[in-house]
Amino acid sequence: MWRAQRALPKYFRILNGEELPNFHYLKRIKVDFEEDEDISELWKLHDEALELLKRGKLNTMGKYTLLDLKLLIARKMLKSCILCEFKCRLNRERSIGYCRVKNTKIVSYFMHMGEEPELVPSFTIFFSGCNFRCVFCQNWDISQRTQGIYIQPRKMARIIDDAFERGAKNVNLVGGEPTPNIPYILEVLNHVTSPIPVVWNSNMYMSEEAMKLLDGMVDIYLGDFKWADDKKARKYSKALHYWKVVTRNFLLAKEHYRVEFLIRHLVMPGFVEDTRKILSWISTHLGKNVRVNVMFQYYPCYRASEYPEIDRRLSYNERKEVERIVQEIGLENALVG
Repeated sequence: MWRAQRALPKYFRILNGEELPNFHYLKRIKVDFEEDEDISELWKLHDEALELLKRGKLNTMGKYTLLDLKLLIARKMLKSCILCEFKCRLNRERSIGYCRVKNTKIVSYFMHMGEEPELVPSFTIFFSGCNFRCVFCQNWDISQRTQGIYIQPRKMARIIDDAFERGAKNVNLVGGEPTPNIPYILEVLNHVTSPIPVVWNSNMYMSEEAMKLLDGMVDIYLGDFKWADDKKARKYSKALHYWKVVTRNFLLAKEHYRVEFLIRHLVMPGFVEDTRKILSWISTHLGKNVRVNVMFQYYPCYRASEYPEIDRRLSYNERKEVERIVQEIGLENALVG
C-alpha cells in the first residue's frame, strides 16, 4: 500500500478528509449562460471558468456552476455525438450510437472487492455498451450487448452517497465503457453530496472534446493501455489509430485539474515486446512514479478461439520476461502479476 500512497497522494488526502474530490470544486465555480447559446460560446465560457479553477480563483458570482455548464455542453454533444474518438455523429437522443448506447443503461452496481488494494472497497457502476469490439472481452455480455436499466440521476446519486456512508472509498465508473455516458454521469455528480473520489475506469479512447468535459471531474484515471501496435488494435479491438489517440489522451489527462493515474496493462500472449513499448512510454511521459498494474490475468474468452495466436494463457517464460522488463524500465510503484 505504501507504493500506492506514494503514487496517489491526493487520492489518499481525500480519503483522509484533508481535501475534497474534484467535482465538488466544479460546483464552487459560478457561471452565467443561456441554455440556447451556441456550443462554441459555451465552450469559450467553459475554458475561461476551468482556468479560474486551475488558478485557484473560485468564482461565487453566477446563476449556474461549472458542473452545470459541462452538463449542458455534454447534452448538446449528444445531438451529433463525438464523445468518443469514433465520432459517429449520430443523434443519440433518437438512435443508438456506434457504442450501442442511446439512453444510459446500468447493468449492476456493488461494492467491488477485487480491484487494486488502494481502491477496495470500490463502489463500481457497470454501464452497458462499449465503443471497442475486443474479441477477448471478459465483459462481452454487457459491452457487446445492450442490457440493463435506466436509473434516475437523483436516485443514482443517493445510491452513491449511501455507498460512501457504508465505507466505499470511491465511485468506480466502468462498463463496457463509461465514455458514452458522460452526460448522465455529470448529472448524477451534480446531485452527489458525499466527498467520494471519482475513478474513471476507461479504455481512454475519448475524443478531445470529451477529455475537456472530464477535466475537473475525475480524480483518478484508471486507464487501460492495451496496444502498442495499431494493426493489432484494429484486428483485436476494431480501434483505429489507437496509439495516437490513447497516448494523446494520457498526455491531456496529465494536464487535468489535480488528477492522478492508475494505469492497467493486460499482457497478451506472444506480445511481450508490445508490453515493453507501452511501459517505456509510460515511464518516459508520465514518470517512473506513476501507479501501473501490469496484469497476467489474460485468458481466452468470447471470440478469442477464432484467433489461434491469442487462444492461450501466458507462459511462465513470458511472465518472467515481463517482470524483468518492469525492473529494467524502473517503474517504482508497479503492481505485477
